[in-house]
Parts: sequence; structure tokens; C-alpha cells
Amino acid sequence: MSRKISTIGKNIKKYRAKLGISQDKLSKLAEITLHTITKIESGATLDPRVETVKKIADALGVSVDDLLKK
Repeated sequence: MSRKISTIGKNIKKYRAKLGISQDKLSKLAEITLHTITKIESGATLDPRVETVKKIADALGVSVDDLLKK
């Protein structure tokens, strides 16, 4: 059975790819663990903490709303 990947996870992956950065690089820019990025993008974490999403959005140069849009 495949995991459902959240809109946030899909959008993080999309914006990260646009910037041409790895999950590891994003984790360093956002000052969160690589494990957290991996879990969100893979669908293991469907509802990340607001603080985490804010850090990721800032690191990607986008708004939290951009990460939440379908």
C-alpha cells in the first residue's frame, strides 16, 4: 500500500527542486534535521508542526501559504 503524501510534502519537494538543492542542503538552511525533511516529503509525517513548516518556507524563500496550496 502506498503512502499518501501531503500537499506540504509535495510542495516542499517542488520548491526544493526548483532551487536545485538537496534534502540535506534544505535541512541545513532550515536548521532542522534531514530526517524531518525526508519524513515530510515521503509522507511519513502528514501534519508537520507549524514552526517546522515556517522554517522550511523561509529556507525555500516562499510563504507558508505557498507550501499549503494544492
